[in-house]
Amino acid sequence: MNNLNRKSFTTNFLIKVPNIRLFLICITILTVVTGCSSHEEIMHKIKTNDYITKTELLLNTVVTINLYDKQDEDILEECFDIIRKYEAIYSRTMESSELYAVNQGIAPHTGLTYSISDQLADLIEYGLYYSELGQGAFDISIAPITSLWNFTSGITQLPDPITLQNALTYVNYRNIKLEGNLLTYAKKGTQLDLGAIAKGYIADRVKEYLISMDVHSAMINLGGNIVCLGEKPDGTPFHIGIQKPFADRNETLAVMDIRDRSVVTSGIYERFFVLDGITYHHIINPKTGYPYRNELISITIISNASVDGDGLSTLCFALGLEKGLELIKSLPDTYAIFITKDYETYYSEGFLDTILLHD
Repeated sequence: MNNLNRKSFTTNFLIKVPNIRLFLICITILTVVTGCSSHEEIMHKIKTNDYITKTELLLNTVVTINLYDKQDEDILEECFDIIRKYEAIYSRTMESSELYAVNQGIAPHTGLTYSISDQLADLIEYGLYYSELGQGAFDISIAPITSLWNFTSGITQLPDPITLQNALTYVNYRNIKLEGNLLTYAKKGTQLDLGAIAKGYIADRVKEYLISMDVHSAMINLGGNIVCLGEKPDGTPFHIGIQKPFADRNETLAVMDIRDRSVVTSGIYERFFVLDGITYHHIINPKTGYPYRNELISITIISNASVDGDGLSTLCFALGLEKGLELIKSLPDTYAIFITKDYETYYSEGFLDTILLHD
């Protein structure tokens, strides 16, 4: 998943436009550097819709929020303020963030125990849950490894093997203890990367705010982490497209009817580079320090909470097809689509009985 990284430039626009019968969003991570839409393309997609919308570059991605049933610019602006607030807490690379201060050992601490905010503690708790659920296949202490990889600079270079092996010695979520607002490390040098769950968590906080403001129809898109609040004002579901991996972002495999759910995708096509004929992608194995290599290229999770979709999309990719399907089967109100390298599609149990698909 994405590392949070506030860009030094932002572009935003605020528009009110008339209604549309179908709103199709390709589920992809639209990063600023790799394959994001131009502002003209984004404008073109929303010119004929009846809602108020804003797009801005945040969280190292293109963030778009549409409000359908309440044309209130103040509410929309507050949504983006919420995103900025959490980015300033969870970013691994923003030097002013709380997480950066903890990782660098400059946050308030006694020995290896740090006093952290409620917001950071809450997200770390989610991260520890998914780390334990996957027995380390998902591991929030992976920051010493992810900091060695760069998938956005255009430079195709592997980390130094000796440096990578040394970094692996610091990766183990079991070295992390959280008690209320006290975060304690068992090993000096432990660092956290919350990028695999932060966008989902932030999307959930934006949804909570919109509900508190009596908004019943909205779409939150944090670079492909999509939350549909309610349904469209005419009572029909939102239409969310499943992008075909490695294809043009407008090429979809199918379209889903979604009401009041989150849709999150993880795939090797989101951020990657090719070196000597080998594709290296951003979903890193905490045990080896290198990208996971299995039969999968994409996983889409449909869930009630976006933070769960975020965590599960990465974890299920790490577990592989068989174990990933088993995990989703064990979870209530959670469904998944697995796409293999051969472009074969596998649906979790109950998916086709619950989610309506269109070609």
